[in-house]
Amino acid sequence: MKTLVKSLLVAFVLTFVAFAPSFANNRPKRASKAVAYQTSLYTDAEGKLRVAVDKETGGVVEVRLVNSAGKEFFVQQIGKWQRKARLRVDVSALPDGAYQVAFTNGVTDFTNNLTLSTQKQIVTNRLVAVN
Repeated sequence: MKTLVKSLLVAFVLTFVAFAPSFANNRPKRASKAVAYQTSLYTDAEGKLRVAVDKETGGVVEVRLVNSAGKEFFVQQIGKWQRKARLRVDVSALPDGAYQVAFTNGVTDFTNNLTLSTQKQIVTNRLVAVN
């Protein structure tokens, strides 16, 4: 009986040691296949930034909005099997300045520059007289 328990214990320990490295690596792997993608940016009537991404299936594309200091304000990952994505980013709360919208598929990066500025309102005084 002791021999059976010892041999089972040794078999269990060896099996655990053999599979332990696969349990330790929980980080997602980068896509080995670079997918082709097309992007477009525009603003709508409400002042929100619209981002359109059309891509091939089989890889991931990531969209980021960062300022000139490198601080991220928006990050969205477009899934492996998703072909089209239409995103709406509210930039009304962001301070004025230079920003970049960065797209990456894990191999190639593409950036678009974006400048936010608030227009000063001009107040005109107008006098209307009626006889």
